Amino acid sequence: MIIITVKLFAAYQEAYGQPEVTLEVPSGTTVAMVGDRIREPFPSLQTLAPVTRYGINLTFVNPETLVQPGDEVVLVPPVSGG
Repeated sequence: MIIITVKLFAAYQEAYGQPEVTLEVPSGTTVAMVGDRIREPFPSLQTLAPVTRYGINLTFVNPETLVQPGDEVVLVPPVSGG
């Protein structure tokens, strides 16, 4: 098992009520799997799955990228601003 930090933005942060969470995940976990785990307790977040961008340590990555111990993962849903 490895420990990662997940930074939450927009709807993810609103759902969790905090800007980040720490997760323990098995080796071989992809950032897409991290996203699935983050969305799991909040059905309203499921619609974000196909449009969320993923990043690791300040670099955008593809969903199949594996996380490593100590990584900082970001989940960036589409946002609107004004």
